[in-house]
Amino acid sequence: MSFELVGPVLRGTLVRLEPLEKRHAAELAMAAEEDRENYGFTWVPRAHEVGDYIDAQLERAAAGRLAPYAQISVHSGRAVGATSYWEPRCWLSDDRLDAVEVGFTWLARSAQGTGVNTEAKLLLFRHAFEEWGVCRVDLKTDARNARSRAAIEKTGARFEGVLRNWSRSWAPGEEGRLRDSAIFSVTAAEWPRCRERLENRLDGFGPDRKPSAP
Repeated sequence: MSFELVGPVLRGTLVRLEPLEKRHAAELAMAAEEDRENYGFTWVPRAHEVGDYIDAQLERAAAGRLAPYAQISVHSGRAVGATSYWEPRCWLSDDRLDAVEVGFTWLARSAQGTGVNTEAKLLLFRHAFEEWGVCRVDLKTDARNARSRAAIEKTGARFEGVLRNWSRSWAPGEEGRLRDSAIFSVTAAEWPRCRERLENRLDGFGPDRKPSAP
């Protein structure tokens, strides 16, 4: 595959997505320890694991499978979570990206419900559709994770179904087991309406909250 999955800096008014680097480790360690109550089905590193977590993400990036980001709060200037482009697919041509997943997403408790996730999804989707020209962006989560499923549905992504034993379980105590995954997607044809929906949701977090044009 000649297409190189490299994510540029993506800037919004609430969040700035920066390619993940080791310099983000200290702030991500603090973010991960704020309140872990909502991480029941999502693996988020403990503070002492963040260094290894970043190394693993950078190894996936070097293999061309992942473009990892740190989510930076524009208000505080601090890293408050992570997200990624993941599993690039070039079906029609080796040098054109046809589909990609948005995943490996987590946020500190203090950043949840603030519009950061909404704007991050808008930035990631917009770059994928409008710069890379993808036909599809997909997202998946543990089928049992009602909170995550609801958050994905709010982006405008369409629920496609549950694939059984589809991917590794990240739930505590389920190491070495597979999980059922709920699959969602946005297609290129759906993107204009999805973009409008995300922008309208951002309006609810105050004036001038929409990300600037790329």
